[in-house]
Amino acid sequence: MKSIYFDMDGTIANLYAVEDWLPKLRAYDPSPYEEAAPLLRLCYLARLLNRLQRLGYYIGVVSWLSKDPDPDYGEAVTAAKLAWLKKHLPSVKWNEIVIIPHGTAKSSAVSFIGILFDDEQPNRTEWENNNGKAFSEKEILEVLRSLC
Repeated sequence: MKSIYFDMDGTIANLYAVEDWLPKLRAYDPSPYEEAAPLLRLCYLARLLNRLQRLGYYIGVVSWLSKDPDPDYGEAVTAAKLAWLKKHLPSVKWNEIVIIPHGTAKSSAVSFIGILFDDEQPNRTEWENNNGKAFSEKEILEVLRSLC
């Protein structure tokens, strides 16, 4: 199966630019996940993703929870991330959204290993060590356009 997955924080959502994002997360406040601005033109991204789905690609999100393993906070973070996707990419009918504990190998949590876009090099290395192709957030549009 041809598949494309996106990390969220630092890849499509600018979590790290939210004012006081780290103190808020440490205080179990999920609002930075909701308030993060998009890192690219999401209307264009949505058009590309919808086109790729019509071409047979499986489109997904694989994103980590906050480092704190608190179950209630994990549920709040999951809800905030899902709300962000619904707000910013409403026309994308995701095939899979996986929000997993921080540090989990992303390749072990998804249905298909294909392409991953992630801002963290260790995640890209882990993905490629499991027979996928991985790219940084800066390469999203270039790679997607090449697939269309």
